[in-house]
Amino acid sequence: MSGVGLDPRTAPTFPMAAKTALGDVQLRKNVRHATDVIQAKRARVVGEMPDWQELREAGKQIRQHTMENLDFYLEEFEANCTRAGGIVHWARDAEEARRIIVALVKASGSDEVIKVKSMTTEEIQLNSALGAAGIHPFETDLAELIIQLGEDRPSHIVVPALHKNRHEIREIFRQKMNLPELGDQPQDLADAARVFLREKFLRVKTGVSGANFLIAETGGVCIVESEGNGRMCLTLPETLITVAGIDKVIPRYQDLEVLLQLLPRSATGERMNPYNSVWTGVNAGDGPRVFHVVLMDNARTEILADEEARQTLNCIRCAACQNACPVYRQTGGHAYGSVYAGPIGAILTPQLQEMQHAQSLPYASSLCGACYEVCPVKINIPEVLIHLRNRVVKQNTAGVAGLFDVEAGAMKAMAMIFRSERRFRAAQRLGRAAESPLVRKDGWIGWLPGLLGGWTQVRDLQEMPKETFRDWWEKRGRNGN
Repeated sequence: MSGVGLDPRTAPTFPMAAKTALGDVQLRKNVRHATDVIQAKRARVVGEMPDWQELREAGKQIRQHTMENLDFYLEEFEANCTRAGGIVHWARDAEEARRIIVALVKASGSDEVIKVKSMTTEEIQLNSALGAAGIHPFETDLAELIIQLGEDRPSHIVVPALHKNRHEIREIFRQKMNLPELGDQPQDLADAARVFLREKFLRVKTGVSGANFLIAETGGVCIVESEGNGRMCLTLPETLITVAGIDKVIPRYQDLEVLLQLLPRSATGERMNPYNSVWTGVNAGDGPRVFHVVLMDNARTEILADEEARQTLNCIRCAACQNACPVYRQTGGHAYGSVYAGPIGAILTPQLQEMQHAQSLPYASSLCGACYEVCPVKINIPEVLIHLRNRVVKQNTAGVAGLFDVEAGAMKAMAMIFRSERRFRAAQRLGRAAESPLVRKDGWIGWLPGLLGGWTQVRDLQEMPKETFRDWWEKRGRNGN
């Protein structure tokens, strides 16, 4: 029982996937509606904060300082977590993380696990690995449950089922929960999920969680959520396994004072998350008897070594950049071919793949800067996108059907034209002559041939002006005006 995993190594390129997504009118409507609602809520609660920009800067400084001293804080976390009764494991990559977790679940004597929503487990396709080992994972976050039962893929970091409306969710629940009379009101759907999950909470003895933050100072783990399912998964199982990327560590408990103001406002437009759980090690009679933490690298140290791209690791997974991105709002998350969609996915996924796959994602942006404006820790995503585009061009990767060979040739031709005023003027004359049969009566072009048609498939192009600025300026000079 597992959702469909995303693998950037085999996913289609973004332009191909986006073209398909643009044809799904219902998906685009669902995504626009959901992101509009979240953005409006975010704007309202952010507007209440007179020191919002100061908070953003504080969050940036915390994350930047952590990344600059990551080795120290990871070792501090391990020491303090172990002292409190936790067991820390280190995983170099996704394969090793999966192997460790599967072994820990089997050692617990269970063939089922209940899960708290975790992007990291999606990143390593843990559900598929558990299923292959004869272990049944049950997602307990409502949106993740919808994705799992619908055999779908997440399309948003915070709201994975954002692309589904309640009528589609009702059909999934009716079929998979055997509830033919189920209504389609939000309360009906929530009640059905509650009954379905309550039995799992009370019976399954092993839990798997992610982590919003790992606190080096105490060795504790922090998870924030809105439904209470996390609290159930963290307190009822006898064995708890937390898997987290090494970038999730923060230095001090006090740092939560800043981060827990930034995260909920940016993620869901709430002043605070309804459930904020922090636990440290094991305690007799309270919570799990056995607690494991799997610290996973999975190419994060390679990202850390790149000074220009290092800020990618500052992300606190709020998805504000997704909600603000005009590209994401048109295509939804599936087009990105990764669990990390939107602007943050466009810079994170290729780097997690060590720039060997997902080469088209750094180009899945208009560089409008909306993502940077809303990022609560001030990650300059457009800056990183440009840096990664440069890396892609230098590598001249063949994995995108020659796209960059064509682009490189076109750029060389443009450079040759721009180096000569005579060639530039000739190109303008040629362009006006070539476009003449394509221009509609309203002065716009709705179709272009060949490779150029990629532009007009989703937008119109205005015809070139009859008179260039240079021509106007020269004529003005001759007339003495």
